[in-house]
Amino acid sequence: MQDVVLVEKLDAEAELDRLAGYYRTAGGPGIKLLNNLGGSAESLLEQLPEPIRQGLTGATEQALWLAMHAAEGSRRAVPDQHPWVNTAVTTAMGAAGGLGGMSTALMELPATTAMLLRAIQGAAAREGFDPSEDGVKFDCVRVLSAAGPLSNDDGADLGFFSVRLTLTGPAMQKLIAAVAPRLSVVLGQKLAAQSVPVLGAIAGGGTNYVYTRYYQQIARVHFGLRRLAVDADIPHDELVRKLAARM
Repeated sequence: MQDVVLVEKLDAEAELDRLAGYYRTAGGPGIKLLNNLGGSAESLLEQLPEPIRQGLTGATEQALWLAMHAAEGSRRAVPDQHPWVNTAVTTAMGAAGGLGGMSTALMELPATTAMLLRAIQGAAAREGFDPSEDGVKFDCVRVLSAAGPLSNDDGADLGFFSVRLTLTGPAMQKLIAAVAPRLSVVLGQKLAAQSVPVLGAIAGGGTNYVYTRYYQQIARVHFGLRRLAVDADIPHDELVRKLAARM
């Protein structure tokens, strides 16, 4: 019995090492590219016209609702793709959206949001979860509340992993309302990077590459922790603390 317990603990530690690797590499070298293209997150947001900045949260909330339905519908028609395929598709979408500057970037934003959510669903499936289940759909949206790839707020990310929300009737509506303000900052950075026609195509492709890679890695961590808590019979909060100790 002791040997079985020892092996289980060793497997849990190895799995936490794997998840910590995903967490560390979520941003990767694309962050430097994006920063060189557009500067810091704050300066990117300041480049947006005031009306767009003011309406960004509402637009993001609407995009999340559209993305949730579009991602769910697309899974019935098109199977989950490898992470690199998702990244390639969104990169191409970002480049196309940036060709015409702000106007085309705004049109591309809901489609990119749907693709990000679809990629997160694929990561959940790779960790053994069914993306069609209500609880998993709920968590897929929650992954988008993790700090964006331009943020250095690791504490906020780790805090996100430890939060548990009760799944009730209006829970998804409340969740999207809570996620939208934070995600709007991330998408605002993307819009600003795409605001210059033609050059915006490079920035749009770059931001979509970084964001898709980031959220897929974060999703692997999120659902990996959920699965490990069940498989190894270790409290979720304890796993989060162990992950934080590795960062």
